[in-house]
Amino acid sequence: MSMSMLPNVNATAGAEVDGALFIEVAQRWPVAATALFACAVAYLLQTVLKSDPWADIPMVGTEFGGSEARRKQFMNGEARNLYLRGYRKFKERAFRITTARKSPNIVVAPKFMNELKRLPDDVLSFNRAIEESMHAKYTGIDTDIALLPHTVKTALTPALVRLNPIIADEVVEALRTELPQSCDWNEVKIMDKMMRVIAMASGRVFIGPELCRNEEYLDAAINYTLDLMKAVRKVADIAPWLRPFLAARTPEVKQVHHRIEEADKFLRPVVTARKEAEKSPDYQKPDDMLQWIMESQKKFGEKNDRELARYQLGISFAAIHTTTVTTTNALYTLAAMPELIPMLRDDIQQALAESNGVFTSGAMQNMKKLDSFLKETMRYYALGPTSFQRKVLKTFALSNGQVIPGGSVIELPVIGINNDDEIFPDSEKFDALRFYKLRQAKTEQETGSKQAEVVANAQFVSVGQTSLTFGYGRHACPGRFFAVNEIKMIMATTLANYDIKNVGDSKERYKNLEFGAITQPDPNRKVLLRKL
Repeated sequence: MSMSMLPNVNATAGAEVDGALFIEVAQRWPVAATALFACAVAYLLQTVLKSDPWADIPMVGTEFGGSEARRKQFMNGEARNLYLRGYRKFKERAFRITTARKSPNIVVAPKFMNELKRLPDDVLSFNRAIEESMHAKYTGIDTDIALLPHTVKTALTPALVRLNPIIADEVVEALRTELPQSCDWNEVKIMDKMMRVIAMASGRVFIGPELCRNEEYLDAAINYTLDLMKAVRKVADIAPWLRPFLAARTPEVKQVHHRIEEADKFLRPVVTARKEAEKSPDYQKPDDMLQWIMESQKKFGEKNDRELARYQLGISFAAIHTTTVTTTNALYTLAAMPELIPMLRDDIQQALAESNGVFTSGAMQNMKKLDSFLKETMRYYALGPTSFQRKVLKTFALSNGQVIPGGSVIELPVIGINNDDEIFPDSEKFDALRFYKLRQAKTEQETGSKQAEVVANAQFVSVGQTSLTFGYGRHACPGRFFAVNEIKMIMATTLANYDIKNVGDSKERYKNLEFGAITQPDPNRKVLLRKL
């Protein structure tokens, strides 16, 4: 028998004495005993509450049962409803929701946005939150690359004025190549086509004109994007406590690592060749993202060829995935509401007429009805139910006294804001001109800084307390200006050359697919296109 199995005689005797003493006190002084018992209960309750950092943050979805039951409901189609219910019930405070993560997310009420925005990165970490949501431990995605957002902000965005016409030319050529040229109605799996068009147009800026149509490049960029999202979904579907044992063994995770190696075989020689070419005195620097990334090494340190190749893969994923989803959402909406097309077509033609048919920055800013339609599409068919995900590195308190514990993940309720009638009247209705009318009304009624603020918040590219699709604060999506311009070019060129409608007699808009917090158009649906 081990020593740990022997009875503790002293402890047992002490317990008997304490118990006898309490009985004697209870018999002689019942009031005192009652008071003593009440104090003990209060002390224990206080201790429990202090040890539970979640005690003051209510949970939604408890009717489904324990954490695993709630996680399954979240993953299998209830996420949107859970976020909406939580937003409407706890509009002035934070609440908890069980997601695919190990512990519940904390959804913070919009009224606290300014407080959150001011907190430093050593309190709220953007990179750590993305690392968890993309399951980087298993999928291999690198989320902490300061060089990329820096290069997008300092090189890509300022270059758009000169690059927009070049990108537009690539869009025109890609659409001509990918879409049918027949004047008869043709069924088209439009999401697949848009992904290729976007990969080519983005690649023109990312890697240059010689390679952006190269099938090896397109295969690397597109299939990495698809395989990564499949791997993320697969890992999310595994119970958190089983992931360390099962995630790395899944075919989806193995495939994404295989895809990374295949992409490296193509991209790394491109980087190496670019470095060798730089040594020539006659070398003319390309005007593309790869070159800007290489020049950013002066600030962030020298990177090896493999790292630079991975950066290309990462930025391709960032550009292709959300842009394809947004463009497909817009086209599915138009296929169900073709009566909107003439109005949008006129808006586009008028804007381009003022720029002699060139896709200048000014021309795209003047496509105000198209801009409104696209923003309404993102409001109505949001990319996900939340935004502004941050990993809490240090415990802090909101101004209402609620304590947000370190180790948790916070987020803002996009789906609640987008469906709040106090913010967007008749929010359940899709109104293509919702933001156009807002901009026009405010322009006519107000002047000065307030007017500028309202107009800016109503634009597709804007970020603000009611426009969270592209994030909020200093980590708002730096590539949104490039993405918005690209989407407008694709939509404008498509509408100038094609009619679009649903297959068959259906007037219903195709339903989006929901998997946990991921929402996207059904990639297997088709639309009818007819060349004008």
